[in-house]
Amino acid sequence: MPEGVPCGRRGAMLNVGLTGSISCGKSTVARMLEGKGAFIIDFDRLAHDVEEPDKPAWRGIVDTFGPDVLREDRTIDRARLGTLVFADRRKLEKLNEIVHPAVFEAWRRSVEEIRGVRPDAIVVSDFPLLIELGKQNDYDVILLVYIPPQEQIRRLILRNGYSPEEAIQRVNSQMSIEDKIDFADIIVNNAGPREQTQAQIDKIWTQLLKKERLQRKSAASSFQTGTIHKEREVG
Repeated sequence: MPEGVPCGRRGAMLNVGLTGSISCGKSTVARMLEGKGAFIIDFDRLAHDVEEPDKPAWRGIVDTFGPDVLREDRTIDRARLGTLVFADRRKLEKLNEIVHPAVFEAWRRSVEEIRGVRPDAIVVSDFPLLIELGKQNDYDVILLVYIPPQEQIRRLILRNGYSPEEAIQRVNSQMSIEDKIDFADIIVNNAGPREQTQAQIDKIWTQLLKKERLQRKSAASSFQTGTIHKEREVG
């Protein structure tokens, strides 16, 4: 277990990493899980927070990519910045180097805040780059939202107004959804109607509740065993 990671394996809390690829519908699945009772941590929202004007990540972005990525109110124009970085893998890597440390620290704080309120919570982190960044060991369960690559492209064209070339570029800028399957503990097929996805989430939630209960029992058993060992040492 990496040092400093507030992982569920240290207690009863169950940490679920929710991931996928662009236009797969992670946010839809996150809302469904929230409706079942999960606590949601949205990495995109964390990124927005750490990129607020005059914060360290904001300064790093402006210093690296120039003032042209700012709106009139000095906030980051994410569409303009995205156009820059998605066309150049090195620029994307540089952006990640600037933003990710602040985002991961904000995530750790969020997990600990939830732990303070609900030690037995099921926490779902909506984290698009979870697998690319090798963060699988930070989570008890990896939940992958899947749609076929051609459906990703179709949704980007219809929902985001991208040209076919832009949509393909966005999809190709990320790790293939097919390559992510091997890293997943649970897969949600989100290619069909919403009702089908909801039915899958209903079943998955039952699995997560069962895993959290088992984890809580294991944590309690470990605590009791440790207490007995301590008493024997004192005696």
